[in-house]
Amino acid sequence: MVEPSHVDARGRARMVDVGDKDASVRRAVASARLSTRPEVVDAIASGRVAKGDVFAAARLAGILAAKRCAELIPLCHPLPLDHVEVDLEGSGSRVEIRAAVRCTGRTGVEMEALCAASVAALTIYDMCKSLDRGMCIERVRLEEKSGGKSGHYRAPPEDAR
Repeated sequence: MVEPSHVDARGRARMVDVGDKDASVRRAVASARLSTRPEVVDAIASGRVAKGDVFAAARLAGILAAKRCAELIPLCHPLPLDHVEVDLEGSGSRVEIRAAVRCTGRTGVEMEALCAASVAALTIYDMCKSLDRGMCIERVRLEEKSGGKSGHYRAPPEDAR
């Protein structure tokens, strides 16, 4: 059995001590999907959403979420991020969101990438809820990570699950 890393001998939550780890380049990519009606995706693409440029706002929100992840997730280490990129693409009845995060540090950036993708999706929902309250945020997942002792990970294709 694997010993839990985020609890002490008495079962209390604790932050993992990463002070003895070597710093290395850490990278993570996460994705999310927002499903809605095709006319909402068309409104986003054509700039016809009353609240403004949806993709610009979602991109900025995602970047900010990655930078502030340690304030949201209780046991995350605050990390000096080197780069955050949030890409959005609308097609048909979906918006696909991809967030890539990189830093040189002692712990990974998976949570930062997941926060970026999630908050970008939430921002799209907020800006478009007057057009479709039935939007669905789904399939938030880690796509890939590299760096650190555990090495490289790539998620299986979506249809392989």
